[in-house]
Amino acid sequence: MPKLQRFPALLYVLTLCLTLFTLQAQAADKPDPAFEKWVKEFRQTAVKNGISPQVYDQAFKGITSPDQWVLDRASYQPEFKAPVWQYFDNRVQKRAIERGKREKEKMQPWLDKIEKRFGVDPNILLAIWSVESSFGGILGNETVMRSVIRSLATLAYADPQRKKFGRQQLLAALKILQAGDVEGQHLLGSWAGAMGHTQFIPTSYQAYAVDIDGDGKRDIWNSVPDALATAANLLSSNGWQKGKPWGYEVTIPAKKMPGGKLTVAEWEKLGVKRANGEPFPSKKAVAELKLPDGRNGPAFLVFKNFFVLKRYNNSDRYAIAIGLLSDRIGGGAPLVKDWSRPFTPLDGSQVEQLQKLLKQKGFYSGEIDGKAGPGTRKAIKAFEKSAGVEEKGFPSKEVLELLQKQ
Repeated sequence: MPKLQRFPALLYVLTLCLTLFTLQAQAADKPDPAFEKWVKEFRQTAVKNGISPQVYDQAFKGITSPDQWVLDRASYQPEFKAPVWQYFDNRVQKRAIERGKREKEKMQPWLDKIEKRFGVDPNILLAIWSVESSFGGILGNETVMRSVIRSLATLAYADPQRKKFGRQQLLAALKILQAGDVEGQHLLGSWAGAMGHTQFIPTSYQAYAVDIDGDGKRDIWNSVPDALATAANLLSSNGWQKGKPWGYEVTIPAKKMPGGKLTVAEWEKLGVKRANGEPFPSKKAVAELKLPDGRNGPAFLVFKNFFVLKRYNNSDRYAIAIGLLSDRIGGGAPLVKDWSRPFTPLDGSQVEQLQKLLKQKGFYSGEIDGKAGPGTRKAIKAFEKSAGVEEKGFPSKEVLELLQKQ
């Protein structure tokens, strides 16, 4: 789903802080008269946009206050805040690669059908499925999946930056309910209203949702084929080039590299080479150089399909993560040059072991998923403090060994 850019104005920050403070003072399920007044007033807007009063009233039944969790999540977006190594480690990891390969075998007939219709690489679709919903694993998680109606109403009512977005998406979500594609109790999504296995916001769902399994519903919540076909339709409709790469890891010379787009032949003249030593398939293709971790990290030449992936989520990190994970699911090798890190890294199974030990010792209460997110790093810091060592919060080999000794 598209992640919205951060608004830098001080006024926005002050207003959001005031809103958060006000909402935190309210009990989670305590009716908020001001919010209820807003819901009543927005009903007129919804009716003017073709929503029946009955659908509107049913959609908001029991919703009497904004969702503080939504506003907390809105203030943290990993595409912009997470360290580079953490962002990629949590997405291009052993568990996701192995699961992607298994799902590919299970879904092969559907993937073939989707590829034939839309021309999108199945490995890309599997990578999107993994990154967006952990292959559907988050859909039953009530902590992560909330009422789309309440989440979007919260943004429309309480988030100055996303007020317009919230109103637009809320109207689209109400139209989805009115069309009967999903029942209200199943209209669940992320903090920003992203829905289903492939996490589509309501307007994107309206534009691209596909019923490929032929049951008469465009069901991205319960039908994996529909969800993957919907993702493929979005990419295809935005210019995906069948059989073309998203990008390649490359090596670059020490001299300063130009910005902008050049042909592969022009990049080669500047000393850019594929990191694995293989030749570029096309010298005429136009590419752009990306250095997500600066000159000390991996470098990539990216092509048209990379920018199509950004139509799914407007983040270089996101598009590179999808590309790298799709390569690994397809049997490709790991990066030649690793991300810059201030510690000795662990693989996914070792991170799981670290999480288990932290949980056993009472420092961690999250999922054992091999992903070193904010919760894991906070637990590591708490453990380091108790052990009397410098508090860094890194999922490092050193921390794992210390945990094993104690």
